Amino acid sequence: MKQYKIITVQEGAMGTLFLGASKLPRQRIEEELNEHAKQGWEFQFMTIEQARFLLFWTRESAIIVLVRQQA
Repeated sequence: MKQYKIITVQEGAMGTLFLGASKLPRQRIEEELNEHAKQGWEFQFMTIEQARFLLFWTRESAIIVLVRQQA
């Protein structure tokens, strides 16, 4: 049987507010994936979502699906 886990990593709020856009934090995504890999999780799929932030801005989020075999 497979077990799935979904994690979300968002771009910084301050960059979105002051610059109108920001980058997804690659270092944080890498750290999250490495931490979950230590627990036996494997990367399955990733998509980018753009959602409204406050009133006028949009904010990107990486939605990452992880999978592992459950004994």
